[in-house]
Amino acid sequence: MGLTGGIGSGKTTVANYLQSQGIPVYVSDIEAKKVMEFPDVIEKIIFIFGKAITNEINGLDRKKLAEIVFNDPEKLKQLNSIVHPEVKKHYENWVQEHKNYLFVVKETAILFESGSYKDCDVVINVTAPLETRIQRVIERDKTTREKVLSRIKNQISDEERNSKSTYVIENIDLDTVKTKIDEILKTLTIQ
Repeated sequence: MGLTGGIGSGKTTVANYLQSQGIPVYVSDIEAKKVMEFPDVIEKIIFIFGKAITNEINGLDRKKLAEIVFNDPEKLKQLNSIVHPEVKKHYENWVQEHKNYLFVVKETAILFESGSYKDCDVVINVTAPLETRIQRVIERDKTTREKVLSRIKNQISDEERNSKSTYVIENIDLDTVKTKIDEILKTLTIQ
């Protein structure tokens, strides 16, 4: 099962609820950060972006790298071309480790852009009103409205995600979200 949505939509809320129901969730952002610390991946990133994106403490300076890629779609593509194949391998190993579960979930903002939706039997898109998303990200990341809007601009629209998804969950109220997820899980279990 794929779980996606734009920045600030509440994918993490949905992922946490799925996990609380005993369903393994592969959170791509967290796992990608781990993969980006693999020495061969760091080497490839430095080759493309230069030593300026590193620091002495822990290798990659994620803040510098983010400033580059979220302001330059071409640089973002270059980074993704390094990281995505490695994350795909990592995910495939994770799926094998969880093959005895009825469902596993891959949570990622770029499920469609990366093509990984093709590996999912079902896709859930999480949405929320634009202003809600902006406020959530400003509070969570301690950032500016302009930076949030820039990141949103670099993602596909909710409309496009909705049209490609099996289910759409609007994440405004937690109880409603939980009810919708329970309905989806019940439907999938019956099939």
